[in-house]
Amino acid sequence: MTTHAYTKELQLARLAVQRAALLTKRLLSEVDKGSFDKVDATPVTIADFAAQASIIAAIHHTFPTDQIVGEEDSTALRQDSVLLERTWDLARSVHLDDEASEAMLYTPSTKDEMLTLIDLGAQGNAGRSGRTWTLDPVDGTATFMRGQQYAVCLSLIVDGEQVVGVLGCPNLLSDRRVAEELVDKDGYGQMLSAVVGHGVTIQPLGTGKLLDGTMLPGVSQVEDPKEVRFIDTQASETANLEVHGKAAALLGCAWPNPVDLWSAQMRYVAIAVGACNAFVKVPLKDSYRSKIWDHSGGMLLAAELGVKITDLAGNDVDCGLGRTLAGCHGMVVAPASIHGQVLEAVRVARQS
Repeated sequence: MTTHAYTKELQLARLAVQRAALLTKRLLSEVDKGSFDKVDATPVTIADFAAQASIIAAIHHTFPTDQIVGEEDSTALRQDSVLLERTWDLARSVHLDDEASEAMLYTPSTKDEMLTLIDLGAQGNAGRSGRTWTLDPVDGTATFMRGQQYAVCLSLIVDGEQVVGVLGCPNLLSDRRVAEELVDKDGYGQMLSAVVGHGVTIQPLGTGKLLDGTMLPGVSQVEDPKEVRFIDTQASETANLEVHGKAAALLGCAWPNPVDLWSAQMRYVAIAVGACNAFVKVPLKDSYRSKIWDHSGGMLLAAELGVKITDLAGNDVDCGLGRTLAGCHGMVVAPASIHGQVLEAVRVARQS
């Protein structure tokens, strides 16, 4: 096993994500997902709450002084006894079947402790100093509800820089084909992880100790703009798809790509496994800023494979500005060799 400065953190993150992924898989087998709508109209399920509690329990137990930024808070659970009971049952019932692996994690012992752990994530902020874990317990909740692609995401940011990223993809096939409807029905999906400076590993998700993985090759450093293969989501309500299409036309590349994924983090996964090699996000509103948990970790995977990531002005993405990528208006994600051409195409498309 390769050792590095974050060996312990990576091991814990992988195990925590694997357990949370199993938790979400268990809920997928139920007909009633216990869902309701949040204020922003995004569907949420007890899987979001239980997975957040499960991951934070493990991280906080081992690294009690680290900041944690999670998407959910416990307000809705505190107001709904049925959802609370179901979340509690799910959070405490899923364990890894390897005792040594499970012993590295932690499970809340009471409902109140579970609620407190969830709120640790809601109260956290990423800064430019210190250590902060960011997590999205279910990135792509809408597609999760349909049994399609989603990701359980965890990353570690140190002094504003991503250093560890782990994405569990419970429905990703072992042959690495990516589409919403191509779902792993026989296994537990795949997990991708990265440590800064050490590349990207993919390994099957399992039920116990971590399974062996393989290193992913870097992305092809294409120079012909026709070789850009964008991924997008045609269902987006926050992105200017017209500009996306114009940028692709300027480059002379195909658009839209047959690979269309709702989950933001799964788009980084699609790049990592070779289903595409780029994406852009031009927000409809100038005020729009992405949530940090929708990108941290996934960005590290892409960067480790030779992808450059900037905002629409060509600036690097700053992960030390709180709960959003506050200094980042839009995104351009492409192989380093052609990122400049993609960035220019987006600039021209926005002005046309």
